[in-house]
Amino acid sequence: MTKRKTPKSSRTSDIQAEDSTSVSVEVVDPEELTEEELSLRLHLERKVERSFYECGKAIIELRNKRLYRSTHKTFEEYCRDRFGFTHRSVNYLIAGSMVVDNLQKGTIGSQILPTSERQVRPLTKLEPDLQCEVWQLSVEEAGGKVPSGRIVKDIVERLKEKPLYKAGDFCLVGDVFILTKLDATERKYNGCWAIALALNEFTVEVAVHDNTLIVKPENLNKIDSPEAQHQLPLLKQRIWRLRDRPELDRGAYTVLESLGRQSYLTDVEFGLLQWLEEYYGVGNLDSNVGMDYTH
Repeated sequence: MTKRKTPKSSRTSDIQAEDSTSVSVEVVDPEELTEEELSLRLHLERKVERSFYECGKAIIELRNKRLYRSTHKTFEEYCRDRFGFTHRSVNYLIAGSMVVDNLQKGTIGSQILPTSERQVRPLTKLEPDLQCEVWQLSVEEAGGKVPSGRIVKDIVERLKEKPLYKAGDFCLVGDVFILTKLDATERKYNGCWAIALALNEFTVEVAVHDNTLIVKPENLNKIDSPEAQHQLPLLKQRIWRLRDRPELDRGAYTVLESLGRQSYLTDVEFGLLQWLEEYYGVGNLDSNVGMDYTH
């Protein structure tokens, strides 16, 4: 008797039908979302991002208020029976949520934050300030995205082997530089001047012509000219005041972006800056900003 074979497509359909937990992959063309849909998407994304963090915070509250005492003698037994958590995993979640709290208070504010406990596990034994520094370096190494736990761990291990160059040993607030070796979204600032605003332990917050950035000492080539030390902060103020004008034309933005790459102004560039200030009714801060101090 010949055994009848089930067609491959039929077998596949049967398997898919039995597996009700499988996730279907739907490919759709890009489509604009409504304001309501955008709001819902952001809300749901935040829930996904904060899942391990919220879990850790809830565990801390359950422990601190001893809300397990009606059914269990110890908190460890309660977590094992109720959630299937081992003692170690509970400690990881608690420590991870505390790291996230610290990162939210640090310099990165509400920017890129961890999305899993493993990403912050290497940070738990570091001092709070150093946690923020290492996380920022990890984000930069990941190209401006959420770094993997491996990236964070590698930076922590490199720090143990060879301490990072401390920013305070490299420069002072107010020093001026040319930016270099930046990558990802900050690559466009390579070749621009920058002014040190604040010194973190291993990074420097700098002002450029249209933004502030957190960079590493190796991204900064110092400009030693005393004239540049005096003139570039004034040039930054003049450009920022112009950029604050809501009616600024796109041509004006182009000119100001070009000036953000010049460590000194030629007579023509100086004239363009003065013309823009007069056109938009912004007063001149210092007539010496346009002097060529490289000669």
